[in-house]
Parts: sequence; structure tokens; C-alpha cells
Amino acid sequence: MSTTFSKEEKAAMRAAAAEAKASKAAADLEAACLAAIREMTGTDKELAETLHELVKKHTSLGAKTWYGMPAYTNAEGKVVVFFQSAAKFKVRYATIGFQPDANLDDGNFWPSSYAVTKLTADDKKQLVQLLKKAVSQA
Repeated sequence: MSTTFSKEEKAAMRAAAAEAKASKAAADLEAACLAAIREMTGTDKELAETLHELVKKHTSLGAKTWYGMPAYTNAEGKVVVFFQSAAKFKVRYATIGFQPDANLDDGNFWPSSYAVTKLTADDKKQLVQLLKKAVSQA
């Protein structure tokens, strides 16, 4: 087993350290999130912009970056939903993921992340439902 970190892992660690040092002002955190989205290209950028728009329109979550990627937090500052670009980790699909503070529990077994290559109108409706459920009072 290798004990060295990949270039992408090292970049994510540097981003996390920078985030920890960054100002906690909501405007600064949102600006960092938008900057991370602007740095993306192609489908990743389109998907991240769509997620950002849906989160802002349908929830009260605050934007920030998390390991250099767009993320959205609850009032306690805990990440509820995040976006991971395909290009950053050289994989074929982006990921929209939910953290434990998302109220998505459904019995003993439920998905916490979704592979995404495109968001159709129906996909956006499903995503809005997930976002609303994620921020609902359990």
C-alpha cells in the first residue's frame, strides 16, 4: 500500500488548509464557492452552476468551499451537500453528495451521493426534492 498522496489529494489538502484559514464571513465563503465554480470548465461548470442555483433558490444553506469544491452548509456550519467535479479527480462523472447532516434517512439503507453527467428538467426536479428533504426537520 502506498503512503504517498496523489497530486489531486495534495491539492485537496492544501485547499482544506486554506479554507480553515479563510475568513468566516458569509460573503467571503460564498465568493470562494463562486470562484471555485468559475475555475471549472465544461460539464462540471454547468453542473456546479445548476446545483448552486438550485441550492440558493430552494434552501437556506450557505455556500462555501470544502476541499476546494462547492459545498453548502446549515446554520451550524456543517456541510449538508457538496459537488465534486469529474475533472479534478479524472473520473467520468461528477458527484453530488450529501453529508450526515442531510435529513435523507430512509429506513436502514439510502443513497448519500449521486453520479451525474447531465441534469435534465426531471433530474432538477428530483434534485430539488432531495435538497428540500435534506434541510427539512427530521
